[in-house]
Amino acid sequence: MTSLVWKYNRLKLMGVAEIAWRVRQLLQKKASKFGLGLVATVPAPAAVAAAPSFLPGDVVCADPAALCAAADAILAGRWNVFALRGAALGFPPRWNRDPKTGTEAPMGLGKAIDYRSERVVGDIKYLWEPSRHLELVTLAQAWKVTGEARYAEGARLLLTSWFEQCPYPQGVHWTSALELAVRLLNWAFAWELLGGLASPLFEGEAGQRFLRQWQDSVYQHCHFIAGYFSRHSSANNHLFGEYMGLFVASLVWPCWPASARWRTLAQRGLEREALRQNTADGVNREQAVYYQHEVMDMMLLCLLIGQAHGVAFSPAYRDRLERLAEFIAALQDVGGNMPMTGDADDAQMVRLAHEAGWSPYRSLLASCAVLYGRADFKRKAGHFDDKNAWLFGAQGRRRWDALAVAGPEQPVRAFPEGGYYLLGTDFGTPREVRLVADCAPLGYLSIAAHGHADALAFTLSLGGEELLIDPGTYAYHTQQLWRDYFRSTAAHNTVAVDGQDQSEIGGNFMWLRKAQARLLRHAPDGAVQVFAGEHDGYTRLADPVRHRREVAYDTTRHRIVIKDILQCRREHQVALHWHFAERCQVSADGPALLAQGARHGLAMRCAFGAGVRLLRASEAPPAGWISRTFDSKTPITTAVWQGAIHGTTEIMTEIDLRLAPASTTY
Repeated sequence: MTSLVWKYNRLKLMGVAEIAWRVRQLLQKKASKFGLGLVATVPAPAAVAAAPSFLPGDVVCADPAALCAAADAILAGRWNVFALRGAALGFPPRWNRDPKTGTEAPMGLGKAIDYRSERVVGDIKYLWEPSRHLELVTLAQAWKVTGEARYAEGARLLLTSWFEQCPYPQGVHWTSALELAVRLLNWAFAWELLGGLASPLFEGEAGQRFLRQWQDSVYQHCHFIAGYFSRHSSANNHLFGEYMGLFVASLVWPCWPASARWRTLAQRGLEREALRQNTADGVNREQAVYYQHEVMDMMLLCLLIGQAHGVAFSPAYRDRLERLAEFIAALQDVGGNMPMTGDADDAQMVRLAHEAGWSPYRSLLASCAVLYGRADFKRKAGHFDDKNAWLFGAQGRRRWDALAVAGPEQPVRAFPEGGYYLLGTDFGTPREVRLVADCAPLGYLSIAAHGHADALAFTLSLGGEELLIDPGTYAYHTQQLWRDYFRSTAAHNTVAVDGQDQSEIGGNFMWLRKAQARLLRHAPDGAVQVFAGEHDGYTRLADPVRHRREVAYDTTRHRIVIKDILQCRREHQVALHWHFAERCQVSADGPALLAQGARHGLAMRCAFGAGVRLLRASEAPPAGWISRTFDSKTPITTAVWQGAIHGTTEIMTEIDLRLAPASTTY
């Protein structure tokens, strides 16, 4: 998509107030070329008493070997950045060089750089990720656990190299306020782990120069964030993260007259956005479950760090975090799988756990189990992971251990404001059937940046084994074909009409005309459970089409019947897509297919069209792929029933569930 088309589409989604605000932002950027509005000289930090510790002093790291192995790899110059594993980037790395493409980003004024251009910067996600400095925290943790000076010295070298290569306000690391905010959060953790003002790194004349250099950069970061908050249609998780960084920095480094003002501004923003960006029934309005995890983590970390500094958040804020946890608990199946609804970018706000198989969702549920005394969250979390050991220490572990064993799982089944509905039986057992239906808005605000065209799609797992899945995200700023495919209607378990998406793509993080979904019925009890909804995404066609879907789960026969009703007057081409998990072996026979997973399976029948077509690792058309992690995709089987309809038509699909004998306990 050309820059001109993108700008035109973006402008169409703005109101008058946003246009005026963006004009002011543009003038601010232009003025900064002449030094106006920038930090000319950082005020000398005031001598303040040592800030309270927000990390417990009695942490017992469960896997110090894994932690030290991760720290040693960093010192050896081997970095994990998305799909790059153990990449030889050196130590310290070249901070302005994209590790994926090798592109060297320019060093002009950061706000003047077109970071969306692959030609200019390479893949910006790969360029930004190392500069969030999660690895700095790993080195600081290793020093805290072992006392070995090489880890602390490595942390100092990493930081000083970044200060030298990324001077304020030059280069791509001074473009996005969110990136600065996440960096501040990781600096705060590293600062504390390295000993704060009492750190041996600050001893002597050289140490004092390093201390001042770090504090100066903190001030510059805070000043930058306060001047470039994401507003209007961009006021999503970015704005929340910007408030997070400013809030944490103002508490950990209360060194300047502006610090108190920044803290008040940031806390007010966090309180407001926690309620604005998350529904009362616990769904993040971006309609992307991974971003729900990110916002929950931001809320959790601000809550804990604020608490340590005597700064309390409101009951409404705390309640909203608990509701968000209930939604995560409801979606997570007995095997710990989470539907990959909406966008995901693999981001962690701070990396404290290095154990194999670590799950961000289980970890958050463990945190909320401790915070709210919820035994049901403890059951879903499974164990008290290393991240929570670092956050809560021995006292948190005692609170975890004191939680009673939870009874049978009884998840929240309906999230009317958030737009998700559950059908199923035997939750939390090896016989579990968990179906999650999507009847949600496309996304948040006018651009709906992280939503996917997935209205009326559903995922299905049996006994903790995924069968029908959401294929994930894969790409963001680059690889346009795949960015568009993974968020398309065809990449979800729903119906596509005339080869089009339910909603119209306007850019990598922008939607124009948006499908509106509406619940018609949800009856999750009784022998036959029912979900029914409709959406108007295809009413924009010359001959409008309204899609209504009814899903009935017969709990006695273990059969799911789906009726897709397409209301229209003329002829249309219709395709039903079903995406199966990686371990499913799928075979077709005319109008039917059999999908067998490692333990469970299903049989699917549909008389529509000329029979089922199976696609696997297809490039044209794109189909038969799943992306479990950012910038990585692997083959799966996608089944498609395709044909023409003439006027209003009902298409019926039957799914017989094949549950293996109960032999596994959870």
